[in-house]
Amino acid sequence: MLRHQDFVPRMVTPSILFQPATFETFEESLAEANHWIKENEIQVVNIETVVLPNIWNRWEDGTHDPALGTGESPAHWHQFIRVWYRAGE
Repeated sequence: MLRHQDFVPRMVTPSILFQPATFETFEESLAEANHWIKENEIQVVNIETVVLPNIWNRWEDGTHDPALGTGESPAHWHQFIRVWYRAGE
């Protein structure tokens, strides 16, 4: 069975007034993905970088939301790592 696991940089500080939110680095997400793969002996099929708009918006469901809006001004695009792997049948 094919499955996926997302590694998204976590929000460090939320946005306030005129201050944008801050997030972990992409490299921290990569390190987390590498650790998870090694620790769980994952059979990797593919690894991709995904870029989606507004995944941290309070009206969206993050990386699993099938429809992410860009109606906000400005739209905020976020990059994360998706690991596709084979799970036991």
